[in-house]
Amino acid sequence: MYRRFIEGRAEEALADTPVVLIVGPRRAGKTTLVRKMGAAGRTYITLDDHTALDAAQSDPAGFIRGLDRAIIDEIQRAPDLLLAIKKTVDEDYRPGRFLLTGSANVLTLPKVADSLAGRMETIRLLPLARAEIEGKAPTFLERLFAGTLKGHRKAIVGDDLIRLVLLGGFPEAIGRNSERRRLDWARSYLTSVLIRDLRDIADIEKLTELPKFVRLLAEHSAQSVNYSQLGSGINVSHKTGQRYVALLEQVFLVATLQPWSTNALKRIAKTPKLHFLDSGLLAAARGLTFDRVKANREVLGALLESFVFSEILKLMTASDMRLAPYHFRDLQIHEVDIVLERDDDKIVGIEIKASATVKASDFTGLRTLADACGDRFAYGVVLYDSTDVVPFGDRLAAAPLSCLWA
Repeated sequence: MYRRFIEGRAEEALADTPVVLIVGPRRAGKTTLVRKMGAAGRTYITLDDHTALDAAQSDPAGFIRGLDRAIIDEIQRAPDLLLAIKKTVDEDYRPGRFLLTGSANVLTLPKVADSLAGRMETIRLLPLARAEIEGKAPTFLERLFAGTLKGHRKAIVGDDLIRLVLLGGFPEAIGRNSERRRLDWARSYLTSVLIRDLRDIADIEKLTELPKFVRLLAEHSAQSVNYSQLGSGINVSHKTGQRYVALLEQVFLVATLQPWSTNALKRIAKTPKLHFLDSGLLAAARGLTFDRVKANREVLGALLESFVFSEILKLMTASDMRLAPYHFRDLQIHEVDIVLERDDDKIVGIEIKASATVKASDFTGLRTLADACGDRFAYGVVLYDSTDVVPFGDRLAAAPLSCLWA
């Protein structure tokens, strides 16, 4: 069993907060984690059980009445329970009363958005980070802000890096022995999310078109979002395309990365970028296998960028730093794939290259960002397919992708 980064945070939250909600994609390991935490006498209820779900939906207040130190799994299936939990918590504010999980971000639903404000802590659990798989304590973010990244002679490079990116982070996919079986699992997973999980949170008029829509999104992962173009692919409006992307964000299939801006730069792109939250699912949605990627490494770039973005989000859950992720692009097409802003206003930039070599021109976007930030700029790195850290000037370096977990 993997030790998850958020386990300690969840235990701390239960010690001083009445309700803790762990949200993330289905099959990412939420149930395994909360059942492990429930070994100390918590009642476990899953709303995937039809009898429990029917009881919760028909009488939310009666369902919650009498429950204490309880785990309720898949809370998005009966969101009215959150209103009943609010009432009982207001009457008895002891910490650790409810540990909830959700495979959809129920806090975006209008009925429950404010129901537990101040009463609940929400923690996100994404699929396994590479450091979790290898059982290592992550240090990448701290080293990045300090400018002390190190090379790794045993860094994962070349064909092994392709295999790692295609693997993704879902425990069940990782546990399968062949690429064919992992692709079968990923396709089944995507079908389940699109048909089952989305029905829990929304009425969708073109449900049968969603697989095609997801394939369109997969082709645009790591690119700026064009809702009109995406919507026209399934004959829906710009507004509907935007709504579908938002719904897929709610079930943690994709994420939109907002642009970073500053008063020092007046002319910057203001369009978000789209990323799949698991590179294995992204590869499956695009029909990419190891042989296809090896034969055409150009397709590795988008896969790798979404893989790194997801790894960064996972590392953020393990860090004591408070960070906000963005991307950067000005109207001269100077870009930085990921910008992290710390709560003390310090900035780092991360550029991702699928190549084994790095040139000075690969730092153009990072230098533009550094100039815009001035003293706020802490460090900029180009992560690449090699083993060595190579300085490229003041507060700039190329570093192995394996720095993310090694």
